Amino acid sequence: MGMKTTYVVQTFVLKRKRLSPGDRETAPTESGALKKAGAMAKRVPGTAALKVVADDETGELESVAILGQFGEVPEDFAESLQSG
Repeated sequence: MGMKTTYVVQTFVLKRKRLSPGDRETAPTESGALKKAGAMAKRVPGTAALKVVADDETGELESVAILGQFGEVPEDFAESLQSG
């Protein structure tokens, strides 16, 4: 059972005047995720850079951490990660 760390950039878009998750992209490093999130935030209402640690075999999540947020991100985004 090996743990794998993945860096993800989550975009947020406006749908019916509410922020909703948009596209997700991966990045090779933590700093790469932060740079990509910052750049993408210029084209969408908001982004978040995430560090996801999961079991490489089962895909079971061990932890999700927000590395940075740019622009508009839903207020309950952090809470949704903990319960998700």
